[in-house]
Amino acid sequence: MTSSSEPLPPPQPRRTPLEARSLITQIAVFALCLGALAAVGLTTVSNLRARGIPFGFDFLFDRAGFTVAETVLPYDPANTNAWAIIVGVGNTLFVSILVALASTVLGTGLGIGRLSQNPLVAGFAQVWIEGVRNTPPILLLIFLYTMWWTLFPAGEVVQLAPGVLASIRGVATPSLHGPGYAVPALLIGASCLVVLITRSLAGDRVSLRDRATFIPAALVLTAGAALAMAAPQINVDWPARAGADIIGGLSLTPELFTIVFGLTLYTTGFVAEIVRGGLEAVPRGQWEAARALGLRSNTTLRRVIIPQMMRMIIPPMTSQYINVIKNSTLALAIGYTDFMTIMGTMINKTNHAVEGTGLIIAIYLLINLGASILLDRYNRRAAIRER
Repeated sequence: MTSSSEPLPPPQPRRTPLEARSLITQIAVFALCLGALAAVGLTTVSNLRARGIPFGFDFLFDRAGFTVAETVLPYDPANTNAWAIIVGVGNTLFVSILVALASTVLGTGLGIGRLSQNPLVAGFAQVWIEGVRNTPPILLLIFLYTMWWTLFPAGEVVQLAPGVLASIRGVATPSLHGPGYAVPALLIGASCLVVLITRSLAGDRVSLRDRATFIPAALVLTAGAALAMAAPQINVDWPARAGADIIGGLSLTPELFTIVFGLTLYTTGFVAEIVRGGLEAVPRGQWEAARALGLRSNTTLRRVIIPQMMRMIIPPMTSQYINVIKNSTLALAIGYTDFMTIMGTMINKTNHAVEGTGLIIAIYLLINLGASILLDRYNRRAAIRER
């Protein structure tokens, strides 16, 4: 009678006394922190009730009753406080995204210019970087907001560019109107989704060169088709003077323009330094190898240096984008209605300071953690995988 020889299962690792003691300590510290938080919460609720101060989140479903000067999402004072909070978050995200995109583009160009052999370009980049990095952002915003009233006196309308008018009430640009936005938007969104899914499924079977050629071409063709479909139904609304006022077009208030322009100026300086550090971190041998192959400087920078730089600057850029979201709270100093402004109004109106402060902390934590997780996933995909 023969017995089949089967491989023995690998031995299960046993916890050492030191590991077990460490695990018990961690559990005890975690339980202690939870107990401390619970004690603080119960004490706060007890003190509030003893003083007759209401506690709870029922106020979120009450009528807001206050106006918001400028919103991205539709809003009416008859809406609930919960919807007012969502509107405030929308304003904050709108400003943060605009500042992040603009500062990334400008900061990349400024960081490259900082290393330029042209002393005028390098000097201009250095003055910009050092000037804004050593200036408090709130001081920069107040200065720009004050300059607005100096540059555009009351009763005057200034033409900044063809179709762009400015006055003390804000800036007006041409706007597009038409019923045909839904289909082109869905078409562009679907095409972007298809491109991303195709790229993800292809994986490493598609070369980087083919990806760099296919993806932009697909997006350009889809965007062109969408514009061709929507063009007959789109009307351009041009701003025009009406005495001391501006009618028509898309209006940007001085508060929105100041917060976006000021934070972009401020953030660009930090982004430029991150880009400069990433460029200098790429070994000089990469430049020399590209020159030996006969590549031009622009091609070398675009095809060889910047892709390697991106892997190095994603972590510090993540921190900078989170700082943009936190710096957006400075809109309170110039009167732009963002999430913090709406929460301050709501706290004063409802007398729910503890709950309102908790919501502020939780929502900002949720936004920042969400941005951090998304950028961390991109960082892991862009990182070099060693074999």
